[in-house]
Amino acid sequence: MNIRTIPAGDLTIAEIVSEDVLMRTPQDALDIIGNVHSDYIVLHEHNFETGFYDLSTRKLGEILLKFGNYRVRLAIVGDFDKYPSKALKAFIYETNRHGEFLFVSSIDEATRLWQRAAGA
Repeated sequence: MNIRTIPAGDLTIAEIVSEDVLMRTPQDALDIIGNVHSDYIVLHEHNFETGFYDLSTRKLGEILLKFGNYRVRLAIVGDFDKYPSKALKAFIYETNRHGEFLFVSSIDEATRLWQRAAGA
């Protein structure tokens, strides 16, 4: 796992660069939060265990809750149109509206949204 720092005005964004699955349990979220030391973290869709995007497993909520508890903003970069779940699409829409957690297609998109929310 490598961490790439992305300067974005007053924000410093940490992108986790890895081809591995990094998120399987809420403890994995805590490990990343504790090791990355950034208020803005970017992970990629493939870094999450299979089933993460199935809301019935509750994994999504449990892991996002850990980031929220520590006030760390998380962006997940990927192609979410491939998931047919209407509930997931609604969840992503609402989550992106609030900005604490983002499901986006690029790091640039996450950066723009976070900068706008921060007034940068």
